Amino acid sequence: MFLSSSQTKALSQVMCLAAEATDADLLREQLALPMLSLLNADTYVSMAWNTGMRRFERAKALNMSLEHLRSWDDYYRFIDPLTQPMMQRRRPTVATQVMPQSELSRTEFFNDFLQRDRMHWGVNVYFHAGDTCVGDFRIWRHKDRGNFTSHEIEALRLVEPAVTAALARTRVEAPEEPAPRLADQIERLMRQPAQLSRREAEVAWLVSSGCPDKEIARQLKVQFPTVRYHLGNAFRKLQADNRAGLAARVQCLLDGDPLAHAGWEPR
Repeated sequence: MFLSSSQTKALSQVMCLAAEATDADLLREQLALPMLSLLNADTYVSMAWNTGMRRFERAKALNMSLEHLRSWDDYYRFIDPLTQPMMQRRRPTVATQVMPQSELSRTEFFNDFLQRDRMHWGVNVYFHAGDTCVGDFRIWRHKDRGNFTSHEIEALRLVEPAVTAALARTRVEAPEEPAPRLADQIERLMRQPAQLSRREAEVAWLVSSGCPDKEIARQLKVQFPTVRYHLGNAFRKLQADNRAGLAARVQCLLDGDPLAHAGWEPR
């Protein structure tokens, strides 16, 4: 594998930072610039996965505003066709391995979110210590740079073990109480006047966690049309127009927010 002098320097920086790290969040922040140099890229985002809450959190970024990242968490994660499939692969994955660029470029996620910061070609890696995801890199480059090459992916694979070990060694445990089991979440939701069936409640809860329909089908071990059927019922009963609206309804119900029921009646 050939590395330029700047890439060799970046590789050395990554390895040194990983070896000396004492704080996972600080490490993910410090790795931004050398990782962009190593992969000849333009935008760096790194998040930590909260297994209990099934949410990404504690975002670090370079060349993307935190306000823009908040818009991903508030809305775009519900229509993001890349993150969950790339996370499941458990190895460095170029976006075009999940979805052809011609298809991605027609999505709302690409045109309204990615293109805002000229993110055209992407590669993600999710660092797993056993079954636990301890962090990730989401690295993007502008259109004129071209897609990531096999040599660049090899460089990413080269740093993966060191970064994984460092994040696992220094990761921050979530300070909040452990999240209730899925069954408990569903039971609480069903006690509300939403009148969802158990399966409708499960689908709605997984949507609120950012899962796309295919991932919901995999987790619940049902067919894709079954997910769509229950999801349609959940939209109707909770009077939500889109996935973000449905997620907001679910969260209000789980929080016991009395305002969640204002102005609507179960259908």
